[in-house]
Amino acid sequence: MWLSIAASLATIALKLAAAAVTGSVGFLSDAIESVINVVAAVVGLWALKISAKPADDNHPFGHAKAEYFSAQVEGAMIFVASIAIIYTAIERILHPQPIEQAGIGLLLSTLASVLNLAVGVALIKAGKRYRSATLDADGHHLITDVWTTVGVLVGVAVVALTGWEILDPIIALAVGVNILFTGYRLLKNSILGLLSQALPDEELELIDAFLDRFSTDTGVTFTSVRTIAFGRDRLINVVMQVPGDWTVEHSHSYADMVEEGLAKELGGAETVVHIEPLGVKTEVGPMWV
Repeated sequence: MWLSIAASLATIALKLAAAAVTGSVGFLSDAIESVINVVAAVVGLWALKISAKPADDNHPFGHAKAEYFSAQVEGAMIFVASIAIIYTAIERILHPQPIEQAGIGLLLSTLASVLNLAVGVALIKAGKRYRSATLDADGHHLITDVWTTVGVLVGVAVVALTGWEILDPIIALAVGVNILFTGYRLLKNSILGLLSQALPDEELELIDAFLDRFSTDTGVTFTSVRTIAFGRDRLINVVMQVPGDWTVEHSHSYADMVEEGLAKELGGAETVVHIEPLGVKTEVGPMWV
């Protein structure tokens, strides 16, 4: 996240310089979005520090969901930026201005785009490695910023070659609409996370495959498998049905193996195994324990 903050500050400087040199509203809209990147990265750093705190009496499951708040702040800030960009673009459509020294502006903005691309890819890889919603969201935001800049670069280049000044604010308007949808997606994903969404399909497949293997090897069966994506943590609840003549100690030794096996499969998970005798019907619902 410190790398993201540094990259965002450098990107702002490059894009503002490009906007100042050329007078392009497209470059200006791109620079406005980069200001949002800085705010989002600072909030993300704060959220990561909170989410890294260990569990305590008031938060027995840890603080991992703090990351979703940073995604909400980022989404809200993107909405504000998109409105500012759309307003500026419409104003420039009504009162077009020529673009000057397009070559220098294109060079500066290209450097900023390359920087964003490198940092964005690094953040996405780190987000997958640490299962961090904050790193993943910030990385995808930077990649979106790259595509935004590419659109601006194409628009400014076409204006420089053809003299069609109206294309510059039209490109800026398209940038604003694109950023609006980016903010919507970030807000949607963060809200789903706070609503205790189930684990991703690829992780559910790993869970099912492990439980199938374990069931085949031991003769126990599993029902009522429920999962929660709790920030970077994974919570799993499962009912394990065992022969009725098993002792409590023997049954729990198998439950321990299930907990350890699922944690290994997912790279870390907290599993609660409820033991029932074979043949007892279990269902998922508010009236069942």
